[in-house]
Amino acid sequence: MNRFDYVRADTVADAIKALGTDPSARFIAGGTNLVDLMKYNVEKPGRLVDITRLPLKSIEEHAGGLRIGALVSNADLAYDARIQARYPLLASAILAGASAQLRNAASTGGNLNQRTRCYYFYDEGTTCNKREPGSGCPAIGGVNRIHAILGASGACIATNPSDMCVALAALEATVQVSGPEGDRAIAFADYHRLPGDDPAKDNTLKPGEIVVSVDLPATDYGPHHTYLKLRDRLSYAFALVSVAAALELDGQTIKTARLALGGVAHKPWRNQDAEALLQGKPATRESFKAAADLVLREARPQSENGFKIELARRAIVRGLEQAAAGTPQSQSDKRIQ
Repeated sequence: MNRFDYVRADTVADAIKALGTDPSARFIAGGTNLVDLMKYNVEKPGRLVDITRLPLKSIEEHAGGLRIGALVSNADLAYDARIQARYPLLASAILAGASAQLRNAASTGGNLNQRTRCYYFYDEGTTCNKREPGSGCPAIGGVNRIHAILGASGACIATNPSDMCVALAALEATVQVSGPEGDRAIAFADYHRLPGDDPAKDNTLKPGEIVVSVDLPATDYGPHHTYLKLRDRLSYAFALVSVAAALELDGQTIKTARLALGGVAHKPWRNQDAEALLQGKPATRESFKAAADLVLREARPQSENGFKIELARRAIVRGLEQAAAGTPQSQSDKRIQ
């Protein structure tokens, strides 16, 4: 591991100042992703700014919804009574990810900023446009079973690994950040980036900015939600495809719908046209199949992951059916038909 300076910040302003103008400096909280990347020599920070003492560990009422501090652990967030009662989709997504030990350490802000698990990104012995811009993407035409089918580019086909972020995308959360230029709010849909020709940049944070909270709106989908995660093994694996679905029903008619996918793109994938298509339709398999077809209309497989398109299609239909029936996904049930 490379040598680095270590600074501990007590306030958000101190943290921003400590990050300074060093492009290699990094904030560290739980370290569940960053430390691994440092061990693999993928991340080589010249300075680590410890933010674990910042006053960002509370969950508070805000504008009819909840404001989640960036340092709230994934475990505390998933098991908070208000989250389980009002935003069960989020609790379910978090509990589908990682292990209990990692959820105890991982932070809300860190989860937003975790990096892809692409094999080539983690292997310093290979080229990778995310590590070394312009060096190439060996996943294209290489080992790409886990890679993107939506929103990819000729420079990168990596996927976002987060479960929590898929639910936050469906819930239309807002990310509050602070930086040298002051405070600003970022709609969750605008927080993560597609790779384009600059895959090294995962999100829209400006240099020196830090996530301070995530705001959940007042929207309450009650029992009509599900988070369906399909993976190679039930325990501690990243999603091949995941679906966050939530419906507001009037009898058997869909008033509003929310639908986001994970494991298929460089960012949580939400298609608002598919949501609009469902509005006013009956909550039936035929309606859900039409929405799935629209979501996947522009899906493009790689050499080894064509199965993901049909897997995603079936997962969308099943997720919406479970949401309509008020039967959230059991993490012990990995079958899909």
